[in-house]
Amino acid sequence: MMKASSSPLRTGPLRIGIAGLGTVGVGVIKILEERKDILSAHTGQALEITTVSARDRRRDRGVDLSGYDWCDNTVELAERDNVDMVIELIGGSDGPAYALAKETLKRGKAFITANKALVAVHGRELAELAEANNAYLRFEAAVAGGIPIIKALREGLIGNEISSIQGILNGTCNYILTRMENEGLDFDVILEEAQKIGYAEADPTFDIEGIDTAHKTAILAALAYGYAPDITNLPTEGITKIGTVDIDYARQLGYRIKLLGIARKSEKGIETRVYPAMVPLDSAIAKVAGATNAVVVEGSYVGQTVYEGAGAGEGPTASAVVADIMDVVRGNAGPVFGLPSHTLAQSDSVSENDYSGTFYVRLRVDDEPGVMAHITAVLAEEKVSIGSLLQLGSAVSGGVYIVMTTHVTSEDSILAALKHFTELECVLETPTMLRIEAC
Repeated sequence: MMKASSSPLRTGPLRIGIAGLGTVGVGVIKILEERKDILSAHTGQALEITTVSARDRRRDRGVDLSGYDWCDNTVELAERDNVDMVIELIGGSDGPAYALAKETLKRGKAFITANKALVAVHGRELAELAEANNAYLRFEAAVAGGIPIIKALREGLIGNEISSIQGILNGTCNYILTRMENEGLDFDVILEEAQKIGYAEADPTFDIEGIDTAHKTAILAALAYGYAPDITNLPTEGITKIGTVDIDYARQLGYRIKLLGIARKSEKGIETRVYPAMVPLDSAIAKVAGATNAVVVEGSYVGQTVYEGAGAGEGPTASAVVADIMDVVRGNAGPVFGLPSHTLAQSDSVSENDYSGTFYVRLRVDDEPGVMAHITAVLAEEKVSIGSLLQLGSAVSGGVYIVMTTHVTSEDSILAALKHFTELECVLETPTMLRIEAC
């Protein structure tokens, strides 16, 4: 386990190398240059960017890079004698980012990253390297941008047993769902507009399929429950199947649809999942709109705490990176995930077959007598009890919608019922199912 020290690096200026000069990298440079005197006054140590690395030297990034050395080989940053700390803002779980992380930590140098995929996939290995070489590994910017949720879980809430974490962890998805609700536009239309204004990537798969949220959820679960991050045992669903019709019915039923990353403790183990869920309109998380992120944590002593703010962008994410720099300079040591890496347990995630809860189901069916009898017969066979029911009178392009919510039932039961529904001739399209979260 690493030792705490008041100055982990050197008595002269802290010499920083930055890998990746995109939006966040430029933001870090701006903060360190514009606030260098204030930051040095807070730490008693000067902060100096000495070296940078990115794919294209010629690109105009809006900041003056002429005073810094340049590395074409990213891993060389770790090897430089004039670099004490490496900030990695490249992205990706493998490739240059992974190689740079390992080389930096092996050399006993501090490593700060905003790379959630890297931490979610290789977190345990990197934590072991950090501890073996008395090096710092910090990643506040990897989850929820400018919200200090990593520090809250690792330090601020350490006296609590965490019963649950529920988070809106992807601003792109929250932006899309908010606009679908407010403007009644279809998913594909909003996504295309989000790509044009830079809220969504050209290839938005990681965002809209929930993968980005899954990486972040795995990290939060590791911090909350003493597990090595485990992305392989984290069932993940995105928002591509959400229609404006579901958003409208959710509102009629008193809910709003949000993509949630969930980590919670039960008698059966730790449940970690990502899925779009219906949450009560009066809950804190339902009120979070646009590209904003939010995390709701339930602690045994503190009760519910809510963290809300910008989840991405130059300023918020760069701010989190600089907060990690300050921690390192101040010698704020301690295990990477709160516990020594050798004590981190393997995930005992709850099997999907063990999940239970309440559900929303939407069916498009023939508008004719006897349909409800078929549907209720299926539900009775699978021991699913209806909590509420909307049967709309007006036909919709060859059918009518039946919308229901259930009482608490097993996910196995609701999935079996959905399978039976698809086999009924009166059901005209694949049923839609959403989980309902109390929040």
